[in-house]
Amino acid sequence: MFRISMRRPVQTLAVSLMALSLGSVSLSAAEPGDVVAKVGEAEITEADLAFAAKDLGQELQRFPPAQWRQLLLDAVVDMELLAQAARQDGLDQDPDFQKQMEFLELQALRNAYLSQKIGDAISDEDLQAAYDKEFADFEGAEEVNARHILVKEKAEAEELIKELDGGADFAELAREKSTGPSGPNGGDLGFFGRGQMVPPFDEAVFALDPGTYTKEPVETQFGWHVIKLEGKRKQEKPALEEVANGLRQQLFRDRYEAKMAELKGAATVEVLDEKLAKPGEEKPATE
Repeated sequence: MFRISMRRPVQTLAVSLMALSLGSVSLSAAEPGDVVAKVGEAEITEADLAFAAKDLGQELQRFPPAQWRQLLLDAVVDMELLAQAARQDGLDQDPDFQKQMEFLELQALRNAYLSQKIGDAISDEDLQAAYDKEFADFEGAEEVNARHILVKEKAEAEELIKELDGGADFAELAREKSTGPSGPNGGDLGFFGRGQMVPPFDEAVFALDPGTYTKEPVETQFGWHVIKLEGKRKQEKPALEEVANGLRQQLFRDRYEAKMAELKGAATVEVLDEKLAKPGEEKPATE
């Protein structure tokens, strides 16, 4: 194992409505307005379960997917019962509650605008144009295709080099002598870029010309290597599908910033608390 791993585990905690089909085959054909339960006269719909799934995504991960729909229904039923009790006690008329509802509406409208007017407005054509611009002058990094033979002792590696000088086949020697995991494949390491191998190996292989091998053994923490360079190439630019998410995020940020600049330019923002006022920001007139 010579490559320096660049991969990191990625986990997603978001739970979509489609994911809930793992718990119920019938959900795949469900409509948002379909009623799944009633609490008194109040109806609980598929849309309610979907909203609950987004809110409870992390908690759901602790349970088997087959249980998700039941857990979500239980949670929404409990919420409905408690909400009905709160209304009966007049909590929905409490001034603090009304302020909280105003803030939640503000937040929901913000999210809806970002999703529908900015996120959903990014088309496939927009992504293609961003891709063409981003990679118009793309020049990929150099990659090499190499083989190697790994042995424990320097003297053994020196003997292998002598055999290669005498016309021995590199791949056959690798299959016979190499102790590395690539030995059965003739020492083939495929294509890789700079920095993916341990430093001594990396330095030696990129110094070779195609078709040549190291005339001196290369030492690493794994042992002694004889390395042959099969070929070089420039890294190909990534396919659109590979970078689409990153491009979409960048387009979203750019359009968000442009929209905020437009909105702030057309509105008057007056900060009444002088401690919160930023330099250059409008302050209220004083008598």
